[in-house]
Amino acid sequence: MWFWEQDSIEYEIFKIYERALATLGVNFSNEEVQNALEACTYGLEDALRSSISYMLWLHENNKEMFPNRILVRALQEQWKPMIWRDEYLELPMLESPGQRWWKTAEKIWGYDVRNRMVADVFYNDGAEFIKFTNGKEITVETVWRWE
Repeated sequence: MWFWEQDSIEYEIFKIYERALATLGVNFSNEEVQNALEACTYGLEDALRSSISYMLWLHENNKEMFPNRILVRALQEQWKPMIWRDEYLELPMLESPGQRWWKTAEKIWGYDVRNRMVADVFYNDGAEFIKFTNGKEITVETVWRWE
């Protein structure tokens, strides 16, 4: 599923917006989405930002949304964002389940204990994982199921 080398600029840009797009419903396992991302050689960040801002507008206006199709069109047609604010990525509705878990863990365990126990929350092959400082990993989905 990886579209670029992990040390590439494209990969770094993609990682900034990945969680927000996934939370909005983009399925990165979808073949059409993968092909559009792989083919995007110009304007990647603009297309990702445009997709997010358009989907937020659709959500605010209670309009039907097709996240995969929106992202594909934005990449193919090289959309430019009409309105973009970096704060969009901090909106509670765009928090991934892992980000919500991270904040909840701080409330329950406290900042210091959480940071001693948890090394990272990350995406891998479309799933979100929690990596503990002892090297063990668990999916965020499993943690929420266990409450």
